[in-house]
Amino acid sequence: MIPTSVKEVEKLGWDYIDVILFTGDAFIDHPSFGTAVIARYLQKHGYRVAVVPQPNWRDDLRDFRKFGIPRLYFGVNSGAMDSMVNHYTASKRLRSNDAYTPAGKSGARPDYAVTVYTKILKRLYPDVPVVIGGIEASLRRLTHYDYWQDCLLPSVLVSSGADYLSYGMGERTMLELTRAIESGRNASDIRKIPQLAFYMSGQCRMKDILMLASFETCIKDKRAFAENFHLIETAANMETPPVIIEPCHDGYVRINPPYPPATEAQMDSFWDLPFTKLPHPRYKGKHIPAYEMIKFSVNTHRGCFGGCNFCTIAAHQGKFIQSRSEKSILSEIRAMTSLPGFAGNISDVGGPTANMYGMRGKDHGLCSICRRKSCLFPKPCRNLDTSHGRLLSLYSGIRKIKGIRHFYIGSGIRYDLFLDEKGFLDETSYPYLYELVTEHTSGILKVAPEHTEDKVLKLMAKPSFRLFVRLRAEFDSIVRRTGKHCLLIPYFISGHPGCSMAEMKKLSENPALKGIHTEQVQDFTPTPMTTSSVMYYTGIDPHDMDRIFVERDLGKKRKQKSFFFLKK
Repeated sequence: MIPTSVKEVEKLGWDYIDVILFTGDAFIDHPSFGTAVIARYLQKHGYRVAVVPQPNWRDDLRDFRKFGIPRLYFGVNSGAMDSMVNHYTASKRLRSNDAYTPAGKSGARPDYAVTVYTKILKRLYPDVPVVIGGIEASLRRLTHYDYWQDCLLPSVLVSSGADYLSYGMGERTMLELTRAIESGRNASDIRKIPQLAFYMSGQCRMKDILMLASFETCIKDKRAFAENFHLIETAANMETPPVIIEPCHDGYVRINPPYPPATEAQMDSFWDLPFTKLPHPRYKGKHIPAYEMIKFSVNTHRGCFGGCNFCTIAAHQGKFIQSRSEKSILSEIRAMTSLPGFAGNISDVGGPTANMYGMRGKDHGLCSICRRKSCLFPKPCRNLDTSHGRLLSLYSGIRKIKGIRHFYIGSGIRYDLFLDEKGFLDETSYPYLYELVTEHTSGILKVAPEHTEDKVLKLMAKPSFRLFVRLRAEFDSIVRRTGKHCLLIPYFISGHPGCSMAEMKKLSENPALKGIHTEQVQDFTPTPMTTSSVMYYTGIDPHDMDRIFVERDLGKKRKQKSFFFLKK
């Protein structure tokens, strides 16, 4: 059990706690939630971990005091989402609910939760280290555009005062950092830990580093910010990037290179933990919307090499696919059959992109020196092995498990992994699409062409809409021949850099969408550490430094989205 109260700690007979984690989410002991993964992983290696979910930051701060001082450090995250994305719509309107809170109630976490929680802890316990992590900290680790304040903000290390930042998927970083703090390793030694970031005063005197323009320079010069981002993005897509240094105020932020992509055995070890797969008993069966969505789902891998400009997955999880073994996945599914309320249906067997499971470069030596952001755009890499054979084998294994009636693919798919404009890519492509449509789609197959116009798609780093037209033809053919009652639903984005009312008009009138139910249009939201957010703020494409059109008027952005529905 991971305790969340003093009574639970006493019941365990603990006289100390090694690590106390604060999170903006309700505590759900499921591998889809980072707090549970880190808590369980540290627990596996002998550490006593307690969690304080959704602490009250507006009262006498009793939630921050109740466990006292940990033996090693405090850990802080905002939850499974950036707190600002969680709180506000693309129109900057306050959301009325929060899927990560019991009963979906809003207001259980502050804006900029990582900074708020950390400042409280540093004020109460100035001598205790605070380590920040998760989505909010990871994607705000360097100077970034904040859509809600409409300005550049410095690294969250600077704004929060945290001692360390664990970016990306943090199991290995957090374990090594925990061991380092416990053993009393000196600061200079701790600062060599991979995938760790921190702020230091003075000037950096290291050699062989990637030196960025300072925070102050970026504020004065949008072009410098765009150039910075291009360097950061290039480094993030390298297997062995350099140390990154960004001057700020009277010091600098240092970003250590990440660990190598996790091996299959390491991936299995992250999931082979005693998760209950349930919300903490403190919630007494209350409905938590985010849990209901994923409680009977299975994650097969991490990472994404799609490289969409509006997406943060690669910036957080990495470009290289890190897959679990079939044995580990099948073992998890067998255990799922005994969960309360399980009726034999798995809602999702997937990942960031469901059909990238097991995929990699044919020649890893080429991948290790590659600096491409995307293995698919502008054209698929010739070194990429797009075979769906391993995925189909996994599906076959799942079907044989007693107690499984159906399993669905709820995660997104990339249809350019099995189709081009001429047809299917290899002998596994058609069998994959056929099985996806006939066996693993619950009435609706959702795909994301994102737009119809090449000008906008190029700025999104998405393939031509002609590929969706080909997908629709193959989908319709399968549905006709099998009698399967299934719809193909495309998702689109309005208001993306490069998109004006003229492009939305063309989208809404595209003849290829005739007869398709098209109500899935999302207004673009600039989120930290994406190419698209840099475009939105600067009006510059950071890849070639060309000027581009950006619709920054919120009223006109809303009209782009509403125009689509009015035309329909």
